[in-house]
Amino acid sequence: MQGNVADGTVTAVSSSDAYTFTKSNRDSVTLLAGLGVEGDVHAGATVKHRSRVAQDPSRPNLRQVHLLHAELFEELAAAGFTVAPGQLGENLTTRGIDLLALPTGTLLRIGDAAVVEITGLRNPCQQIDAFQDGLLKRVVGRDATGAVVRKAGVMSVVRQGGVVRPGDTIAVELPAPPHRPLERV
Repeated sequence: MQGNVADGTVTAVSSSDAYTFTKSNRDSVTLLAGLGVEGDVHAGATVKHRSRVAQDPSRPNLRQVHLLHAELFEELAAAGFTVAPGQLGENLTTRGIDLLALPTGTLLRIGDAAVVEITGLRNPCQQIDAFQDGLLKRVVGRDATGAVVRKAGVMSVVRQGGVVRPGDTIAVELPAPPHRPLERV
């Protein structure tokens, strides 16, 4: 832990080799430096998400690994939704870290070797409502000031590869100040 940011754990790991909304849970995933999750459709040095490829396929992939906090599932359950790890397309499901409050550039040291750098917020899309009607309004909305609030996790790039498994610890390393708040990527 650095500062007053709590460390956490990995509760699930997921991947898919095809463009599907949900990703299958795995016993482990291998993170590859500069690429993402080995065998995952979104792995690569340049953008892989279809909407980003259509805009400019040569742009760097800032969305190599999607992390989502398990605490969101509990919040959604209280609103009548049933969501399990991997079902919102995340690669790593975490517990104990307020991912959405981390600044851009935060490093997460996961397990024995892997390191990811947080690049920004996931921008939830209509596919979430196709998965469960009304769910999109629960993961994106506005605060009292009218600012958009995105709750569907954070995106990251792999700085150091390694195998990640459920139960692995996550150590949070904040960047040097001044901290930049997360924006959608």
